[in-house]
Amino acid sequence: MTTLSVVMPVHDEASSLGQTIEALLGSLEHSGFDAEIVLVDDGSSDGSGEIARGAVAGRAAFRVVTQQNRGRFEARRAGLETATGEWALLLDGRVRVRPGALRYVHDRIREGREIWTAHVDVDVDGSPYGAFWNLLAELAWSDYFDSPHDTSFGTDEFDRYPKGTTCFLAPRRLLLDATASFRSKYGDVRNANDDTPMLRWLAERRSINVSPDFRCTYRPRTTLSAFLRHSLHRGVVFLDGHGRPESRFFPAVVAFYPASAFLTVAAVRRPALIPAAVAATSIAAGALGVFRRRSAFEVAALASLSPLYAVAHGAGMWRGLALWARNGL
Repeated sequence: MTTLSVVMPVHDEASSLGQTIEALLGSLEHSGFDAEIVLVDDGSSDGSGEIARGAVAGRAAFRVVTQQNRGRFEARRAGLETATGEWALLLDGRVRVRPGALRYVHDRIREGREIWTAHVDVDVDGSPYGAFWNLLAELAWSDYFDSPHDTSFGTDEFDRYPKGTTCFLAPRRLLLDATASFRSKYGDVRNANDDTPMLRWLAERRSINVSPDFRCTYRPRTTLSAFLRHSLHRGVVFLDGHGRPESRFFPAVVAFYPASAFLTVAAVRRPALIPAAVAATSIAAGALGVFRRRSAFEVAALASLSPLYAVAHGAGMWRGLALWARNGL
């Protein structure tokens, strides 16, 4: 039987782990995989490890690796090094794997399609924050989300398809090699983009597959403070992942700094411009939602949250540049 190690890095995810593990165990059932779960507790203070142990309750081989908070990348590395399976599924603590998803991938890897990134649905559940994150993904990768289908991509199409390590399956040894190849311009890897450079390295060697039949649901955080923190962090990691010439977003990254500096100076000199800029951002975002025929609720979420996201994400990119400079790069 094909062996699979599910590597789960968690940091204070106790509130989500029960649902995550229940969904995982359901998808593993009849999947064809002989599975173990390796949970890496990355300095949690909420008893995440024990909550997970209780959720598994002897229904699968289960181990907990405990470490001080070193970030998701190092937690994944520790999990991969501890794991024993031929294959590894990287799975975040707020992600629920759909029934049948792992069976689908199991049958495809027997056909030689070895690397899989999941089709991720955001659990909106009436939250404007969830609707915003869902729209951001679907609009950014419209080449796929406009008509989801089983497909694969390499380096040429890399930036046009959804991908991430939140739910990602590949040969464990290959993931260890990709981890070893990882480089960041940040001194603290907790600030790094811990998936895009690694996935690009993989795409240079083998095709990455995606399908709506290998599917999961992500549970977003649904408070304003969490939204702003996450937006700021996304700006920091965006620079690390796309401030590289191989990214199709590299020209936008380069142009961002003089453009945002100019706009900031203009706003300081003429504060009356700020409400106009906020309104223009909101109107443009809402118009995009209308053009893409989204629901009234989605358009409202996009219009109301885009100005906040733009400011927080931009601040994150400036923070990332400062971190680069601090690291001597």
